[in-house]
Amino acid sequence: MINIQSIKTESRNVKTLDIDEKSTYEMMSIINEEDAIVPLAVSRALPAVVLAAEKITEAFQKGGRLIYTGAGTSGKLGLLDASECPPTYGVDPSQVIALLAGGDEALKSTREDAEDNLEAGRSDILSVKVTENDVVVGIAASGRTPYTLGAIEAANRQGAFTIALVCSSGSLMAAEASHAIELILGPEIITGSTRMKAGTAQKLVLNMLSTVSMIKIGKVYSNLMVDVQPTNLKLQERALSIVMEASGADRNEAVTAMQEQKK
Repeated sequence: MINIQSIKTESRNVKTLDIDEKSTYEMMSIINEEDAIVPLAVSRALPAVVLAAEKITEAFQKGGRLIYTGAGTSGKLGLLDASECPPTYGVDPSQVIALLAGGDEALKSTREDAEDNLEAGRSDILSVKVTENDVVVGIAASGRTPYTLGAIEAANRQGAFTIALVCSSGSLMAAEASHAIELILGPEIITGSTRMKAGTAQKLVLNMLSTVSMIKIGKVYSNLMVDVQPTNLKLQERALSIVMEASGADRNEAVTAMQEQKK
């Protein structure tokens, strides 16, 4: 039996004890003030984020992968970041992948029970054939989610470099992983609702990890996404604009160059 009061992300926020009695504007102001804590917490964790990004870059340079794993909101954030890498940076979909507790079903409906399955986390890691060339990032606000802990344990046994992205200090996941990023945010606005400050902080760090590692492997020239995939009208225009910005060509020249490239 878990003592919920021992989990730091489940503690009550003394600043919001009477939030249910506030006006709409007051509620919004309180949430906004609490959200302002997030970037400061991420800033304090930057040295740990830097090391993680460098390990991911090294993995890519060796032909390895970035693998996110998590449950609930944390797992969905990993899945979101992974899914956006191919269209943004032109990487193969297998280079950045995400393992979500409960699988595809957990995307369509709530599968809170899936996070308790330690063996499923281990099994999912084995199913994607993790090796010593890969980096596995376990994401969990509490730092003790059984599914994610099982994934980190299995990845360690396969020789991968493992990272715990957590919103508590001294967690089980941090102790198990090769490296930990600890984002200390204080209690949530609504007790235990870690989709809020914790989720926002995790998203900021995931943005950093994927963006910086992609820059470092040459997917960005200046601040342009030079491998963006023009799979719809908006992205076709973006790709055209990138060619024009990077080369100094006019629109007609850029269109001709892109057409030649397709041949």
